[in-house]
Amino acid sequence: MKQKQRLKLIVTAGLAFSMLTACADKGENNANSEAAKNAEPSTSNSETSSTNTNAASNTTSEPAAQDPMGKYAEPVTVTEVIGYNPPEDPRTPQGLTPDKNAYLKDLKDMLNIEVKYKYMVPGNQAEQKFALAMASGDLPDIMDVDQRTFEKLRKQGVLADLTEAYNQYASPTLKKYMESDGGFAMKAFSSDGKQYGIPSFEDPFLSTQLLWIRKDWLDSLNLQPPKTMDDLEKVAEAFVKNDPDKNGANDTYGLALQKNLFYWGFDTRGLFNGFGAYPSVGDGQSAWIKGADGTLAPGLIQPEVKTALSKMQEWYKKGIIDKEFALKDENKVSEDIVASKVGISYGEWWYPNWPLNLNVDKDPKANWIPLQIPSLTGPGKSLVPKLRGTRITVVNKSAKNPEAAIKMINFYFEMGKKQYIDKNQAANGYVYNWFVPRIYNPSQIDTIYTEVNKALDAKQTDISLDDDNYKVVADVFKATNDFLNKNTANASNGVNWGQYFSRAAKDGGWGLTRQLKEQQQFVSNEFYGVPTKTQVEKGGQLDKLMAESFTKIVMGGSIDDFDKFVASWKSLGGEQITKEVNDWYQSVK
Repeated sequence: MKQKQRLKLIVTAGLAFSMLTACADKGENNANSEAAKNAEPSTSNSETSSTNTNAASNTTSEPAAQDPMGKYAEPVTVTEVIGYNPPEDPRTPQGLTPDKNAYLKDLKDMLNIEVKYKYMVPGNQAEQKFALAMASGDLPDIMDVDQRTFEKLRKQGVLADLTEAYNQYASPTLKKYMESDGGFAMKAFSSDGKQYGIPSFEDPFLSTQLLWIRKDWLDSLNLQPPKTMDDLEKVAEAFVKNDPDKNGANDTYGLALQKNLFYWGFDTRGLFNGFGAYPSVGDGQSAWIKGADGTLAPGLIQPEVKTALSKMQEWYKKGIIDKEFALKDENKVSEDIVASKVGISYGEWWYPNWPLNLNVDKDPKANWIPLQIPSLTGPGKSLVPKLRGTRITVVNKSAKNPEAAIKMINFYFEMGKKQYIDKNQAANGYVYNWFVPRIYNPSQIDTIYTEVNKALDAKQTDISLDDDNYKVVADVFKATNDFLNKNTANASNGVNWGQYFSRAAKDGGWGLTRQLKEQQQFVSNEFYGVPTKTQVEKGGQLDKLMAESFTKIVMGGSIDDFDKFVASWKSLGGEQITKEVNDWYQSVK
């Protein structure tokens, strides 16, 4: 959930920007689907389904619907690229790589589609690798991209029009998901009546920041869960100096933090939010907050950000923040968590699913709990996007079979059906977060929470749900029962706890997130359009400026350098971006 390394997390197109997940998302699993019961059989010579005489006699110009799972008569090869992180599930066979994912064999057997990777690289190399591919024009057939990359490719005329492919081949499940928001997300990735991308959008509250903390360490030091930033500082400093794990060694630090300050995990979004600062929603997306005058202001340059950076600088000097954070990616930070070197991390609901589950297995005393993020005066409000849909499936216009991307999404749903549940497991080499393209049920996580708790309250022994979400609900229900009954025959205690505590526990990741949503403990990011012209042109430069400026300040640079950053940000394109964002805002009000 992954997860998601998110879902995060994490896959393709060079975008470690996951789920993720991911995670992130990291938290979402396979959605399920019904094959199109009412779809007309294919009339294409390339597929094995027979010709439908009614469709053949149709004299309208509207293309006949095709079998969403129709198998090609001849093999069809599509190219992709992937930036990937290690499998989230420890039951995955050792040494497995994305090209050996069991999904791909089933895809070949069921649809006669074969995936060839132009390259496979670790997730932290993906962005740079994809940028090189874009510069050289050596792009694959099918890509999973973020919004900024989508807009670049669209303007360059690189993307295929997927309108006909979607209308003909989209399964009822895919159409249901894409229509669940009234078609809003689909419209965002269309232009002049042409559909250039299929978005994977989710419940915006999946982005809610929580504070994950080791309660066993709190108990060891007779400390209470922190409610304010001052409380958090005292707890974090105690975790550094007072040997919370009682091993007699000075080997712990306070707050988990990786080099990317605004990312999909182990980053600073929740920390900044605690100071009333809302600079980013993660993965390179700046936040825009509605001001008193009714216009949108960039959260990145507000005075509260300077206050947060000043406090981070203090924490760095005290050792609360790891002295080597600027050298660590998400995998290095997760290794510290698993090794019990750190006991606090900001992040989303899915953390128990990865990497906290691995820590629980390695250190049976580990007891992680989520808290509402602290603020200066008490519980704080997390930033939440109005649209969480940063990943878009696109197709290179040079691809010979653009409809293959749609059919591969249908296949992803197909593999979530009840008849595949025993086969489609990590131990058998299925790694869902390596598979692209994939689309999630936008309300999947809440469906899991609701259905599993309904079954638990009714003391059911099996899940009776019979819809697109069967597999993910059944998996969590099984893991939940195994954890509560201390049954480790099917998976380790940590793995079972991770599934249960991330998705189903009322005091767990999604359980607390749900409460914060109901109590309206959040602030909205008001900008949800595709990147503006100047964001596309200057966004990368401004992101680099921010990352370098903020990191230097945290590591001891002058706090007044923030004011220099603000001036540079404005002159290098920020003022123009602010104008473009507000022009968009006026157009949608």
